Amino acid sequence: MHATLPIVLGAGAGFLLAVLWFDLMFDVQARRLEAPDGDARLASIADYYRRVTIEAFPANRLVATVMVVTIVGSFVQLWRTPSLAALASVALVVAPVGLAGRRVVPNAMRLGTRRDDLATQRTLARTILWDHVACFASVAAFLALQLW
Repeated sequence: MHATLPIVLGAGAGFLLAVLWFDLMFDVQARRLEAPDGDARLASIADYYRRVTIEAFPANRLVATVMVVTIVGSFVQLWRTPSLAALASVALVVAPVGLAGRRVVPNAMRLGTRRDDLATQRTLARTILWDHVACFASVAAFLALQLW
């Protein structure tokens, strides 16, 4: 198991990067919500998040499972081979998962309901975009450490 741990962690990070990439394909529309087609862009983002956070049960639980496995695996790696790189790996995976649980998923679910006024929905969409950019950078750095 010891030799396969970086492979499992790398696979988890790769999966999470793929999920973030798909999210970002919708999120980038939030950069131009003031454009003439801004309401259509916002509707596209909100519809996506309604589907993936509210309607995708139980498939949406896979992402959470991979997050947990990757975090636990990174702590196991730190315990087995304590190093600065292993400690950095823990931080680089815990931070985006914490952000996702604390802010991204609740904001995405809220946006997916479309119950807020348009100004609030725009703010949610922009916040989700920049949170996902930060998460992507952190998980990519985590993956780089695993490959190193």
